[in-house]
Amino acid sequence: MIPDAPVHPRDALFEDSTTAPRLLPVVDHYCGVEARMRKSLALQAELGPVFDITLDAEDGAPVGGEAEHALLIAELATSAANRFGRVGARVHPWGHAAFDADVDTLVGRAGAHLAYLMLPKPESADDVDRAVAAIDAACARHGAPKLPLQVLIETHGALRDVFRIAAHPRIESLSFGLMDFVSAHGGAIPKTAMELPGQFEHPLVVRAKLEIAAAAHAFGKVPSHCVVTEFRDRERLTSAATRAAREFGYTRMWSIHPDQIRPIVEAFAPAADEIAEAAELLLAAQRQQWAPVSFRDRLHDRASYRYFWTVLERAERTGRALPAEARRAFFPAAIG
Repeated sequence: MIPDAPVHPRDALFEDSTTAPRLLPVVDHYCGVEARMRKSLALQAELGPVFDITLDAEDGAPVGGEAEHALLIAELATSAANRFGRVGARVHPWGHAAFDADVDTLVGRAGAHLAYLMLPKPESADDVDRAVAAIDAACARHGAPKLPLQVLIETHGALRDVFRIAAHPRIESLSFGLMDFVSAHGGAIPKTAMELPGQFEHPLVVRAKLEIAAAAHAFGKVPSHCVVTEFRDRERLTSAATRAAREFGYTRMWSIHPDQIRPIVEAFAPAADEIAEAAELLLAAQRQQWAPVSFRDRLHDRASYRYFWTVLERAERTGRALPAEARRAFFPAAIG
C-alpha cells in the first residue's frame, strides 16, 4: 500500500534508528583556559551550533587545581552562554586520581546541560567499560540523564581494541589523539608526523587514522580527526581538513584555536553543486516513494539515495543554503 504522505528519507532509507549514521557538528573545538572558554561560547552564539565546544578538565586544569577547574566548567555549562546545549567536557583518564571527582562534579552540577563527556587515554576496551560504568553510576546517583560519551584513541591498546570500543552502545564518537599516539612510540615516529604534511604521510599514523575511521563507520559512530597545530596557516589547515573529510573518511575534526573553526566548517561542507544535485535527486525519489529512478542518465535506488542524503545532512549541519523545496520537505523544523 502506497502511503498518502511523503515518507522522510531517514524513515525510508534506514531500517531503524540504529542503522542511521550518528550526527554531530563537524567541528569539536577544544579550550581549557577560562578566557578562551568564554570567548568560544561567545563565538558559538554568533555562528550557531555548527561546532561543539569541549571544555577541558584534563590538560586545561592546572596541577593541584583540578577540582576548581571542574567547578568552573560546570558553571559555564549551566550558564546562559551555553545557548545551544552543545557544550561537552573532557575528564581525566580512567584510573587518574582526579577522574572520579571530575565525573561527580560535572554530572552532579551540570549533567543535564552537558552534550557529552570525552574519555581520554584508555589503554583498552576494558578501560572504556570501567569508565562508562562509573559515569553511568554517577548519573544514576545524581538523578541525571545518561550522558553521551566519546573516546580519544591515543594509545596502542585503544587502537588494538578500536572496533570493540566503537561497538560500545554508550559511545557516540571516536577521536584520534595524534600527539599522544606519536609520543607513545618512544621516538620511533619522528616529530614531523605531528606536523603537516607528515601526519598524512607516516605509515603508522595513516594506519591509525584509517583504523579509527573504519571502526567508527562500522558501528554508525562519528570519527573525529585530530588536531592541526599550524593554526595560523589557513591554507594548510584547509588542505588538511579537506583531506581528512575526502580521503580519510572523517566527518568531524578538532579545532584548538578559534581561527580554525570557520575553515574546518567550510572544508567539511558540501559544495553548492553537490547540494543541488542531492536535493533534486532526493525530491524525485520521494515523489516515487523511494523506488528506483532514472536521474541524469543514471539509475539510482536506495543504496545511492543514502549517500545523497548524507550530503544534505552535512549541508544542514554546516549551515549551507538548501533549495527551498528540499528544506521544506526534509528539514521543516529548521524553517523560521
